[in-house]
Amino acid sequence: MRYGNRGGVLAGVAAAALVLAATTAAGQEVPGSRRTVSLEEALELAVANNRDLVAARLDLEGANKRVKEAWGSVFPTLDLNMSYTRNLTVPGNFLPRIIFDPTADPEELVAVKFGADNSWSLQLRAEQPLFQASAFIGVGAAGRYQGLQREVVRGRTIGVATRVKLAYYAALLADEGVRLTGNTVGRVRQTLEETRRMAAAGVSSSYDVLRLEVELANLEPSLRRSANTADAAKRNLAVELALADLDAVDVVGSLLDIDLGDELVTGDGGVAAAGTQLSEDRAVDLAMENRSDVRQLALTEQLRMAELRAEQSEYLPRLTVFGTYSILAQQNGDPDFFGATDRQRSYGRQVGLQLTFPLFNGMKRPSRTAQKRAVVEQVRSQQELLRDRVESDVKTLLDGVAEARDRARAQRLARGQAERGYQIARAQYREGIGSQLEVTDAETALRQSEFNNAEAVHDYLTARARLEEAIGVVPELQRGGRLAMADARDR
Repeated sequence: MRYGNRGGVLAGVAAAALVLAATTAAGQEVPGSRRTVSLEEALELAVANNRDLVAARLDLEGANKRVKEAWGSVFPTLDLNMSYTRNLTVPGNFLPRIIFDPTADPEELVAVKFGADNSWSLQLRAEQPLFQASAFIGVGAAGRYQGLQREVVRGRTIGVATRVKLAYYAALLADEGVRLTGNTVGRVRQTLEETRRMAAAGVSSSYDVLRLEVELANLEPSLRRSANTADAAKRNLAVELALADLDAVDVVGSLLDIDLGDELVTGDGGVAAAGTQLSEDRAVDLAMENRSDVRQLALTEQLRMAELRAEQSEYLPRLTVFGTYSILAQQNGDPDFFGATDRQRSYGRQVGLQLTFPLFNGMKRPSRTAQKRAVVEQVRSQQELLRDRVESDVKTLLDGVAEARDRARAQRLARGQAERGYQIARAQYREGIGSQLEVTDAETALRQSEFNNAEAVHDYLTARARLEEAIGVVPELQRGGRLAMADARDR
């Protein structure tokens, strides 16, 4: 039979529920333990454990270290160099003998050794940049990169929260399929028993009994199919929650009990009731203020501008103050660390300024500057395109939320009417003034209206979650409590 667009989804979890109930009733221990979570608990688990968020936080930690690394180019540096050389043969050179003997022939040379058997050297050098524009601009660029990674964490959190909500709603829809399919099977069985009794009394025909037996046979296999669908939906939720056992999570609540007048956070500290029309202009403004991809692109532009300025700063001179302290020592014979006496050592102390002015480097700087400028223009073009897409997405989702809400309310009313019609048809059939075909038609209409109602509520919740993501505001992350603190922790 046709149950609507998601009949397979709503064909639900009843078989698993019946097996679990039977096992428990028999006194047997159910292997493993299942964890039942509310939507808020699921979001808390996801914010704390989701693997995408863990990776994003690790990237943020790397950005924090990058800022410290950038500051290192501004702080002073201190280097210590030490060396020891053992001359197996002391090196020498030839000098004019006249240097040592004024009476010698000017053309005569004499071999002279330079050095000793053992040589030591030590140098301690300190440098402090006084003016190095690229270093200070690099610190600013690292800070902007850090801010970008913070926004990536925030955006990833919103995306994960939305995925968890969609997975949770899908699990609720599957569980609703359990209940509704079970109700349908129960109603058909009840009608079948009544029809059998009426056939035995000669009030009803065997054909009516046969029709109901066929209908029941067609319905019962859908229980297993719905169980598989629900298990898959809950495993998908468990993946988002990063649970070790993918088959150990259950959800609570019912789609049919959800109040369609729940609040919708607008992101400016206030709320708009779900039944109140949020203007398109206001929604677009909120999206431009709060959407993470918009913020990330703005931060990316700032980062690219900082990189451009850093490249341009390579045209500027660099001024550094330095100081050195050195010790040189030489000694013959067995090594004695840095010589035995000060006569075998010499000391040096220097301070000074070093000015480096870049003049020409083969046209590399102009080419790199042009590349950076092109990247900035590219990011600005992407921002213009994103603004148009945001406006289109938000307006489309606003229409979808309004349509889904109206449909959910209409289907809720239709479900009530169908239930009343089924009760009337059954009462007339028991009194002998109605036919079994009317009862079957009424039950089919009730079944279809129940499924349609659950689907409509699911579609409304899904559309609203997507709208909140498109606006950049997830109510569960905006309000107080553990979720809000988890989000603020990464800001």
